[in-house]
Order: sequence, then C-alpha cells, then structure tokens
Amino acid sequence: MIKAAFFDIDGTLVSFNTHKVPESTITALNALRQKGIKTFIATGRHKTAINNLGNLIFDGYITLNGGICLDEKDKIIYKHSIPQEDIRSFIRYQETYPFPSMIVTECDLFINYCNQDVEDILKILNFPHLPQKPVTDFYDTEVMQLVSFFKTEQENKIMKELPHCEATRWHPSFTDIVPKGSSKRVGIDKIAEHFGIGIDECIAFGDGGNDISMLQYAGIGVAMGNADEEVKRNADYVTDPIDNDGIINALKHLDII
Repeated sequence: MIKAAFFDIDGTLVSFNTHKVPESTITALNALRQKGIKTFIATGRHKTAINNLGNLIFDGYITLNGGICLDEKDKIIYKHSIPQEDIRSFIRYQETYPFPSMIVTECDLFINYCNQDVEDILKILNFPHLPQKPVTDFYDTEVMQLVSFFKTEQENKIMKELPHCEATRWHPSFTDIVPKGSSKRVGIDKIAEHFGIGIDECIAFGDGGNDISMLQYAGIGVAMGNADEEVKRNADYVTDPIDNDGIINALKHLDII
C-alpha cells in the first residue's frame, strides 16, 4: 500500500514548455492527499528557488538532491554539506580555469558570473537571476551544493579536484555537485524515517539523471515519458510525458488513485 509519493519538479511536476504544473497533475496531487497519501518534493533546487508550484501543499521537501530535507513547517530534519577542503580546492581551480557556478548555502544562492549557457538554462527553468559573488568569498563558508556549468567531457578532470563530491548531471550544459553520500535516495530515506513510512510504501516520479537513485530505491519508481533513456531503464514503470498527463495516468494505471 502506497503511503507517500515523491516528485521531482522540473520536467516531472512542472512542464519545460509552459513552466506550470498541468491541471491533470494538480488533480492527481489532490486525489493523493484525499486518500491520506503524503506528498513530497524531491528536487535539486534550493527551497528558496522553488518558485513554480503555485499554491500546492506538500508534506515535506527533499532539496539540493538530498543535501537538505525539511518537514512541512520547513524545519530541517537532515543536512549534508560539501567538505571545506573540497570548497577550497574548487576555489583554487577556479582561479586558473574559471567556469560559471552557482554556490548554494543553507539559506542563499549566488553565482560567480554568467555566460550564454547560464542564461539559456535560467530561461528554460524560468529561474530568477541570482546575485553575483566571487568564489573566493566562500573560502570559510558552509556550502551545500554547487551547480557548475561545464560540459560532460570536462567532468572527470574537474571532479578530480573534488574527491569528496560527486556530479549528478541532468542537462548537458551543467551538473549538480553534491557531497558524496547525498542523493534523492538518501532524502527519501530520511523523510520516510521521520514520518514512519516504509520504503516499500513509497512511489517516486522523475525524469533526470539525478532522479535515478530514488527511482531505484522507492517501492515503485516511475519515469516520465520525457525522461532520458537511462532514467527509463532504471524505473519500474514508464508513464506518458508530463505534457500528456503522465502523472495522473501512472497513478491510475497503478491503481493508486
């Protein structure tokens, strides 16, 4: 019996085309709550950057790919930051080989500088422009996550400078850099433990590479029809694309609503 549903945001709850939650998805979320099934967000976004869910209500949030988990009152129940030695290594690397990076702390988001890749992604995600700060300002700051704009072929070289971190990519232009041990799977674990829910009682929906861990871990993992092929291979069920009522169709097909 499903007692909790976890949803990625971009490309899962929110359309890349309309930047809105489809009406059919709103209907599905309301149906889940009416049945007493708790609903949770599982996103790479910072809580302050969740600006596209309207008035929808959730029982908790996995943010920053599991780096910070919050209950329904925004109280932190778990957090995991990047080791300071990796941040300092990142700063030294940036001084020689700079590339745009969002720096995410517990309370704020900044970016060192923008280029066309950044502008394009902000537009796709309908994401607000961020205040700029040099990376050197974060030498002694607790950093939860980096969102770095470099291509896949650069990844191995750059990540060697961050031995206690891993890259979780869901777009060719950028990757989320998180501390090892952070993932949406870990987030589900912490949320489920906090609410007394079994992992086999959870269903998870996602479309990107950073969703794979939770799709594999939840009792039922559902990939959106617009997901990458690797994501689909790691799901228990592949539904229709977000703009073709994917979430409500999956919940009906699985006899959950």
